[in-house]
Amino acid sequence: MAGNLPADERAVRLWERLAPQHWPVPPDHFPAGCALVGGAVRDALLGRLAPCPDLDLVVPGAAISLGRQLARRCGGTCVVLDSERDIARLVLRGWTLDLARQEGNSLEQDLRRRDYTANAIALPLAPGSPLLDPTGGLGDLRAARLAAVSEANLLADPLRLLRGLRLEVELELVLEARSRNWIRRHGARLAEVAGERVLTELEKLATAPGGERGLAGCAGLSLLAPWGADATAEPVLLSLSLEQAEACGLGSAAAWALPLARLAALLPPEALGQLRASRQLQQRSGRLRRWWRRLTQAAAGAALTEAEQLQLHLDLEADLPALLLFLPAPQAKQQMERWHLAEDPLFHPSSPLNGVQLQQALGLAPGPELGVLMRHLTQERAFGRIPPQDPAASRAALIAARAWLDRRHG
Repeated sequence: MAGNLPADERAVRLWERLAPQHWPVPPDHFPAGCALVGGAVRDALLGRLAPCPDLDLVVPGAAISLGRQLARRCGGTCVVLDSERDIARLVLRGWTLDLARQEGNSLEQDLRRRDYTANAIALPLAPGSPLLDPTGGLGDLRAARLAAVSEANLLADPLRLLRGLRLEVELELVLEARSRNWIRRHGARLAEVAGERVLTELEKLATAPGGERGLAGCAGLSLLAPWGADATAEPVLLSLSLEQAEACGLGSAAAWALPLARLAALLPPEALGQLRASRQLQQRSGRLRRWWRRLTQAAAGAALTEAEQLQLHLDLEADLPALLLFLPAPQAKQQMERWHLAEDPLFHPSSPLNGVQLQQALGLAPGPELGVLMRHLTQERAFGRIPPQDPAASRAALIAARAWLDRRHG
């Protein structure tokens, strides 16, 4: 880590990693007294900087006015994030720059108001300036430790309680015991935060490679109890690891399934509703949880009927990889392989004849009976009683349809 170097060499090495020559706004376009803070500095120190990192800058003067000036000068769009606190976002050429007015009378005072020491390190833009680290963040990073600046700082914005669990797994640091105790002690204060902000943190956490540990920590500390999170989710969440996903055969094309499974394990649809999640996410969670419970019953001996198996695949045709992550890896991998086969008649169920074809061939009128017949043909095809798509399939489907109508009408 760059933090092991002497102060002057450390700053030089940090600038090399930050590569300001590639920034969309050169450092000399900012007024005197500006400093780079937060995630970009932290990630550069840890050697995990993204190609186009988000740049957070503290501005001694009017940040929104500066953002608008830079947008006119360099292009891009300036968005006001918080007019009261004077925070703006400049978006241009694939980069995001957040500009915030300095809080307090000095940059050091601003840093002392931040959440975790790893985020309270600043690199002034003035050439030759050393790093500013008033809270000991460099030492904490060297020790692979995540520490809150203070108990009061966490409570200044209770979302910081949840953010600590996310940063711990994202940055692969260890949350110090004192900070964890503060989070445990004040967890109920998270209820003061808007649901949308909480959900954004949870979605980031669910996406992190070790996110299952952070979400399990949320369950263990009852941080999400006010929104109705599943209090029993901790052991299930711990099983939803990246290693489990790989063992189940989850490829990059279905990488979305692991975060979805983690969120569904922790948050029933009602909890997602309280957090202002989209209706689509609520429905996806509800379907996953319903079929997860049914598969648990099936494992205990209550096997799924053919009709249930078909309904499962109709309900979860798009989201099945997320459900499979709850199963033992050998079983999940086998079913994952079938899901990848677009022609599999059970995992991607459809009727061998559509409604128009059935109406024309059998003289049926549109209505509920036609829908029930198509469902019957879909099930017959799914379980191999109607051959797959080949010249014989249509003939077999018509024979099955006529036999079904004969039985139905005596």
